[in-house]
Amino acid sequence: MRTNKTFRNLDQQIDILKSKGLIINDVKYAKNVLFRENYYFLNGYRHLFLKSGTDKNFIEKTTFEELYSMFNFDRAVRNILFKYLLIIENNTKSIISYELSKKYGFREKDYLQSTNFNQDPIHRRQVDDLIYKMKRQIRVNGMKHAATGHYMANYGYVPMWVLVKVLSFGLVSELFSILKPEDQLEVSNYYDLDTLTMKSYFHILANFRNLCAHEDIVYNHRTEKTISDSHFHYKLGIPMTNGEYIYGKNDLFALIIIFKCMLTAEEFTKMMTALDYEIKEIAEKVTSININKILNAMGIPKNYIELINL
Repeated sequence: MRTNKTFRNLDQQIDILKSKGLIINDVKYAKNVLFRENYYFLNGYRHLFLKSGTDKNFIEKTTFEELYSMFNFDRAVRNILFKYLLIIENNTKSIISYELSKKYGFREKDYLQSTNFNQDPIHRRQVDDLIYKMKRQIRVNGMKHAATGHYMANYGYVPMWVLVKVLSFGLVSELFSILKPEDQLEVSNYYDLDTLTMKSYFHILANFRNLCAHEDIVYNHRTEKTISDSHFHYKLGIPMTNGEYIYGKNDLFALIIIFKCMLTAEEFTKMMTALDYEIKEIAEKVTSININKILNAMGIPKNYIELINL
């Protein structure tokens, strides 16, 4: 039977880390970090430095500075990802709202008609539910935002290209899933993707976007859904196990492949350059484990930088 977790003061937190074999050269510095960053959050990065899955002690010579460096590395990676996730979010919102407005009208009483969405009976409940959610966004949050409030106050309606400003990326992802097949194709064609691939991309983008927004651990995250095999997997020579690529399916590298498909070449190069810088930095700061162990946890192949020129 598990014992209840109780409060531990900073001295006790230090003692716990030391008892697990973590080297703490500067106790005052470590206490300050734990106070500011939270012991629980920092301890979430210990897994890379443990001797094994059963031996919960730290690998010899692992220092507090290394553990904190891994924490900061993930923070830096998360900030990079979030920046470009927001770019894709804005782009997809713009494209979807443009296509729907062009075809179904710019007043919500027109573009939010259920007949504008997938008419397959299996989608009927989802369509009705999403329309309700979007109308609720207009009703509850419309006057809280400058753009939507302006249109409601002055025109009595909120056009689709303004409504998307207050919709979460999760809602936009769900919206794409209930569009008519021909409308999904219009959006997918912009990225030169098929609709099934686009659906899986939206799911993974929304998943990582949520992690980044809530400052959760992202470097070793795995999503429930996977992306389909691509020529990028093949050209990078990513190894396979039991017929499946070991990287770039439901990991951070899968997100990077999505970025490759949905960002401009200039945006993608800037993103990869920033990520490469952080990887090289952590390789210098962490010496108790090899950088390949970190890359493996991220699902990133050693030749990741080659993706820029593919």
